Amino acid sequence: MQPRLSLVTLGVADVAASRAFYERLGFKASSDSNPNVTFFDAGGVALALFGRAALAHDASIENSEPGFSGVTLAHNVASEAEVDAVMLEAVAAGAQLTKPAAKTFWGGYSGYFADPDGHLWEIAYNPFWPFDDAGRVILPGPAT
Repeated sequence: MQPRLSLVTLGVADVAASRAFYERLGFKASSDSNPNVTFFDAGGVALALFGRAALAHDASIENSEPGFSGVTLAHNVASEAEVDAVMLEAVAAGAQLTKPAAKTFWGGYSGYFADPDGHLWEIAYNPFWPFDDAGRVILPGPAT
């Protein structure tokens, strides 16, 4: 398998309401979207919103109660001030602040919010990870 991530799909209670939330954050829906699923370009990875029950059915698993899934999404930015600005924007769009932005143990600055369905987003400034010209994080080379 080639190591790459192409699509992240979030199971949501109401596709239209979740689409409106993400559009308030600046995401632009693809023309491939329809009332059952919304697709957004997320900087080289697609973000999809799909009905939670339909997604569970598609994966042949039980549609269990929402809760911490052990997964977070992250949006890295270029400064601590930008972390604060994005966190304010998310809350204004309807997100729930779960952890205010603060200095981290690893030398960065980050905070967390939950979207209307409880999916966690970390907004982070990592002074050790620069960005390429397209705004994607550049990780250090392979471990030796």
